Amino acid sequence: MLVFGVDCGTEVTGFGVVESIASSRTATLVCRAQGAIRLARAVPLPVRLDEVFSRLSAEMERWKPEVVAIEEIFHSVNAKSALKLGQVRGVALLAAARQRLPVAEYAPLRIKQSVVGYGLAQKEQVQFMVARLLNLSAPPQPSDVADALAIAICHIHTAETLAAQGEAR
Repeated sequence: MLVFGVDCGTEVTGFGVVESIASSRTATLVCRAQGAIRLARAVPLPVRLDEVFSRLSAEMERWKPEVVAIEEIFHSVNAKSALKLGQVRGVALLAAARQRLPVAEYAPLRIKQSVVGYGLAQKEQVQFMVARLLNLSAPPQPSDVADALAIAICHIHTAETLAAQGEAR
């Protein structure tokens, strides 16, 4: 299974491609790609959204994942920030739809629970565990990239659990 994870942000949008390779007993997780789309605040929002759309579309086309995994909308105290984040998220969803890719959405707590084992884990803990799970020499930087990889890992873990439950029935 090849999963494209996206962590949407108004300044940095992280992405990561994780593959699950089935072996005899357990699956091995392999990081195939990771990156950050850095957006300048001085650039108008429509131009930044176009940049996110173009870059995500190009990466999805390049890697041809089976599914795109993205973080669900979370509630924010700052309505203006939440709206901007929602616009970036919408562009990421559009990029997946244009590639005819299914989208899986996960709550932040579930992502952290899946990767770290604790839903309120700190960013550094997520970065550390992503590096361990993917056998990386160093934690992914910036944290947005680690979050994107964590979202992809969460989807793989969820899919494997659902498959195992289906086999058990």
